[in-house]
Amino acid sequence: MADVSESVNSEHFSPYRADGKLYGFVCVVTGATQPVGSAIVTELAAHGAACIYACSTSPTDPYEALASNVHAQYPNTKVIGYPYNITSEEDTLVLIDDVLNQWGRLDIWASSTGLLGPPSITTTGPRDIYTAFETHAMPAFFALKYAPAAMQKTTPKGTYANAAAKDVPYGSIIVVSSVAGTYGGCWGPAFTMSSHAALGVVRSGVAVLKGTGVRINAITAGVIDVGVDLGGSGVEGMQQGQFPPCELQNEEVRKRTIGLERAGRPEEVGRVAGFLASGFSSYITGAELRVDGGASVMNPLTVPV
Repeated sequence: MADVSESVNSEHFSPYRADGKLYGFVCVVTGATQPVGSAIVTELAAHGAACIYACSTSPTDPYEALASNVHAQYPNTKVIGYPYNITSEEDTLVLIDDVLNQWGRLDIWASSTGLLGPPSITTTGPRDIYTAFETHAMPAFFALKYAPAAMQKTTPKGTYANAAAKDVPYGSIIVVSSVAGTYGGCWGPAFTMSSHAALGVVRSGVAVLKGTGVRINAITAGVIDVGVDLGGSGVEGMQQGQFPPCELQNEEVRKRTIGLERAGRPEEVGRVAGFLASGFSSYITGAELRVDGGASVMNPLTVPV
């Protein structure tokens, strides 16, 4: 196996290749049928990924529609709908085995999971805390523990579309979380505490990954318009979401508290994931990239409920 220090000099790792930044790459995206996860799948396909496993917990999620939409735009990228339990160690190992048996390599793992949970301490019980930590931090922990060994496997060029050889070990783990992981007062306590835990996985991962050629980074998102209509959704419905609905802040509040004066879009989170997946970020690991329009450095405010 080639020394991991050679990865930056490999033509297969280089983001400046004429045929694309992620050609040959095999990717896993969890939470793929949610707005942000779907945007990440689309962005990786736009970068030329060979295959993307679009994962989510529910077997009834619209995998087929996601795969069809991506295929229409990027016909050479294969999108595989893969329902599995993101908090299950066994399911994660089975998924990695499936990926290696089919493709012989794994390059990108984007963990895009989240659960708002109750908005106040009075409505938060122990089970809510356990569930929040399982949903936010456990998938990232499993990715850190098991994905690097698969990412270190090298392969010759395959015969499938967008194929490329992998001659040195490399990989990128991307954990999508919330700015609630960097300060308090965003939605409820379970959401804030578990978001901090997800960021802790990233920070602890740098030392864990030394010598592997694998990087780990976090995206912490601010107010993102995920298409939730408050008119048809009560608090209980919102608690199942990944991020607080942007409509909790009216337009005037957003203009006052967000540097770019608007909510972000899922594809703007997806573009940062594409950057962290590619060789353009080859010297970035353990970082937290905030995608919040500058809100957290202006005036971190509690989201009104």
